[in-house]
Amino acid sequence: MELSVILLSFIAILFSMEVAADCGVAPLNTRVVGGTDASAGNWPWQVSVHYNSRHICGGTLIHSQWVMTAAHCIISSTNLNSWTLYLGRQTQTSSAANPNEVRVGIQSITVHPKYNNTLFNNDISLMKLSQPVTFTPYIRPVCLASRGSIFHNATFCWATGWGNIGKNQPLPAPQALQEVEVPVVGSSQCSCQYKPLGDAIITAQMICAGRTDKGICQGDSGGPLQCKQGSVWVQAGITSFGTSLGCAKAGFPEVYSRVSEFHTWVTENVEGAAIGFVTFLSNGTDSSFTCSASLQLSHYSNFIILFMTLISHLQSL
Repeated sequence: MELSVILLSFIAILFSMEVAADCGVAPLNTRVVGGTDASAGNWPWQVSVHYNSRHICGGTLIHSQWVMTAAHCIISSTNLNSWTLYLGRQTQTSSAANPNEVRVGIQSITVHPKYNNTLFNNDISLMKLSQPVTFTPYIRPVCLASRGSIFHNATFCWATGWGNIGKNQPLPAPQALQEVEVPVVGSSQCSCQYKPLGDAIITAQMICAGRTDKGICQGDSGGPLQCKQGSVWVQAGITSFGTSLGCAKAGFPEVYSRVSEFHTWVTENVEGAAIGFVTFLSNGTDSSFTCSASLQLSHYSNFIILFMTLISHLQSL
């Protein structure tokens, strides 16, 4: 009897390892350069989070019954029936364009207990689906960056979502899922760039990425920052916030929750589900970056120019 128990336990462990090893594989994704509209199946873990029948945030499928998103996406509501998640979705305005999607409700929400709604620190939450979903080429889990993962400055990753294409500029119909390639910006540099505006304090629980002309915006929150290692996609960040000056502003990368910092918390809150954690390692360094006075001054100049433009506009009204 004791030998049987040991054998069954070993088989269970092997099965869990196999399930976890299936993460991060997107059979239909051949993307290697920048783009706009994402092809169907490019990001099979992308989730559209709806509250009261309206898309408000993105999320990622990390297991057949678990979705990860940002804590700030979770509106205070005890009515779980107000939430609907769409997996395998391509567009937001045409049901006919989404033949591969699955609609599912949720049975519970877990928000990080140390989430700070002012600093956006620990901006992560988990949603348990009302029932497991079946994996297809269009619906699959992403791998999560494990503790010890390293994303050095200039590591190229991809951000995805259905958010605005500019400040107060909604994504035009049919609102197809968008994708953009963005480089990681080291924490030291990111902290320096945000410091002049006082917009944010970049903590160890955050990772920055962005470019001057494209990036995330309102409505992309909760979605993934994903980086490819070999043939596997690994989620490095959860879309959290950007500068108050607007979306994809020069000199201000967007900020994501650093997934690797929540390895233990996720594991402890998925009720024994096998989550695919992968250690991501990249080349390079960002530890030698120093915050120069000229860089800070350039950001002050950007802010002054924006302020003077606003005053000029108000005077012309």
